[in-house]
Amino acid sequence: MQALLVIDVQNGIVNLGDFQEELAYMETIIKDFKSQDKPVIFVRHFDDAEESPLHKGSVGSELHPSLKEYADCIVEKQTPSSFFNTNLATILEELGVKHLFITGFNTEFCCMFTAISAFDRGYEVTFIENATGTVSTDETYEMEGLDIRDFVGTVLNWSDVIEVLDYEEYVEQYVGNKTL
Repeated sequence: MQALLVIDVQNGIVNLGDFQEELAYMETIIKDFKSQDKPVIFVRHFDDAEESPLHKGSVGSELHPSLKEYADCIVEKQTPSSFFNTNLATILEELGVKHLFITGFNTEFCCMFTAISAFDRGYEVTFIENATGTVSTDETYEMEGLDIRDFVGTVLNWSDVIEVLDYEEYVEQYVGNKTL
């Protein structure tokens, strides 16, 4: 069984940039999973700090309205890993999930940590690089010209244990062949 994780698509992140392309890819992938009755699991990150845009109970912590209605279930977390101190593993076990597809925010934190954590737990993992986004820039890391999504995707791909695809490759491999 395959499942889609949609990580941290929350107002406090999405409203910090122009993520229309990423959200469109996420929505199309969600619809692909829904059309095959495959689970779509949303993950919400909460911070304790009141000044955080993801402070629990704040508008920023809410799922973004463009996608929130698609959630089959919602997992709440407080670390970059969607597995650490959450019920995600239990949900996946109950559903019989063996293969996770990763989309969401932020590419270099929660998406990457979750992909690695999923692999460590024995899941087959597909990371859809351009269906992730980040509020960080090359200036954030003081690395002029850094393409964060491409860098993370390359590192994960070089691991030879996490499949990294862009949206078009995902469609060709999983939708075009109806293997989803």
